[in-house]
Amino acid sequence: MLSAVPVALVGGAYSLHFFNVNFSVAVAVGFIALFGVAVETGVLMLVYMNNSVFKKVKKVKSENKELTSQDVEDAIYDGAALRLRPKLMTVLVDIIGLMPVLLATGTGSDVMKPITIPFVFGLITSTLFVLIVLPVLYALVREYELRKHGKLIVQEFED
Repeated sequence: MLSAVPVALVGGAYSLHFFNVNFSVAVAVGFIALFGVAVETGVLMLVYMNNSVFKKVKKVKSENKELTSQDVEDAIYDGAALRLRPKLMTVLVDIIGLMPVLLATGTGSDVMKPITIPFVFGLITSTLFVLIVLPVLYALVREYELRKHGKLIVQEFED
């Protein structure tokens, strides 16, 4: 969940360096907005993957079969796939909506640009993390739990 924050921070910090912007209150506001979106998307991704694993465990138990690591991987893939389109739509809407501010050169742009720069570029890095790395890390943790204990302890979260 909070693991998306350092990745978003790296993307935002590199964008500040790239655009030669110094850290200021406006930049801090951009980072705060970025961290909120990054944590939210990470939490939602974990909830969907967890619920998918819960359903798979329940199904395997009802069929009196043994849960395998392939079952866990399939469930995590299914849960992550459910969040792919909504996550990409959210990110694209955020980035496209902030493009006019990011590309502006008129009056007031010097105040607004430092807010949008870390937000837009940190959002890109956190999105890549949440869509690619987070499911892999979650799968590794769940497969380790399955190997160590022979079962998974999973709770379903309400939507």
